[in-house]
Amino acid sequence: MNLSNHSIVTRMLAIDRRFIFMLIALATLIPLLNPINLPIMISPEVRAVYDHMESLPEGSVFLLSMDFDPASKPEVYPQAIALLRHAFKKNLKVIGLTLLVTGTGMAEEAMATVAEELEKINGTDYAFLGWRPGASAVILSMGQDLVGTFPQDHYGIPIDELSVMHNVKTLRDVDYAVSLAAGFPGVDEWYIYGKDKYRFELGGGSTAVMAPGLYPRLRAGQINGLIGGLRGAAEYEKLLDQSGKATAGMDSQSATHFVIIVLVIICNVFYVISRRQKRT
Repeated sequence: MNLSNHSIVTRMLAIDRRFIFMLIALATLIPLLNPINLPIMISPEVRAVYDHMESLPEGSVFLLSMDFDPASKPEVYPQAIALLRHAFKKNLKVIGLTLLVTGTGMAEEAMATVAEELEKINGTDYAFLGWRPGASAVILSMGQDLVGTFPQDHYGIPIDELSVMHNVKTLRDVDYAVSLAAGFPGVDEWYIYGKDKYRFELGGGSTAVMAPGLYPRLRAGQINGLIGGLRGAAEYEKLLDQSGKATAGMDSQSATHFVIIVLVIICNVFYVISRRQKRT
C-alpha cells in the first residue's frame, strides 16, 4: 500500500506540463465559446451610468467618445457595445466620435454593428462623426461650434443633412456624454475642456489599470459614473440582461483562476505527502 501511494505521488509530481497547459486552455476556451453566466455583483459606479441612461427621455442627445486604440479593445470595446445597445433601445439620438485616429475603425465598427443589430438608420437615429486632429482642442471647439468642428460626418455627408444633428449645435445641446478612454485624450480632457466649461453630464469608462486614477473625479462628482475594464462591461451587460463578450471574458477568467487554484492546492498536498514519505 505504501509503495502504491509512493508511486502515485511520484507520478503526480512528475506530471507532464503539457497536461496542465491543456487544462488551462480548456478552462479559457470553453466559457468563451459557451458562456456560463456566472453571478456578477454590480458596482455602484457602473449602476450610476446605467441609471442615468435609463433616466434620459426618448430623443435625448447621447454622445459617445470612443477614445481607445486596438491594444485596449478587449476591455473597452465591449463597454462601447453595451452603451450603444442601451442608447439605441432607449431611442436616444446617438452621436459617436473618437479623439484617437487609431481608434477610428473600431469606433465605426461598434456604431455600425449595433445599429444594424437594432435596425437604426445612419443620419436619422445616429451619426458617426469620426476623428479630427487636435484632441483637447477638438472638445473646446465642439463646445463653441460642433457643426464647424465636424462640418461632415465620417462618410463625407454634410452635418446639416443629418436629421439627428438638427438641434445639436454645441456641447451644451448634449444631454449625456461618456468618454471611453485608454489614455490621453480621455475622461480627464472631457471633464476639463468639456463638462467643466459647457455644463453637460459626463460619465466615464476605461481600462482596469486606469480606473483607480479616475475615482477622485468620481468621488468629487466630476463624472457621475465609471465603467472599469472588462468587469465593468460585464456588469453593464448584466444590467441590460444581455450577455456579450464581456460576460464570456469574465467567465473565462473565473474558470481559469479556479483551475489554477485547484492545481496549486493539489500540488501542495502531494508535495506534503512526498516530504512525509521521505522522512519515514
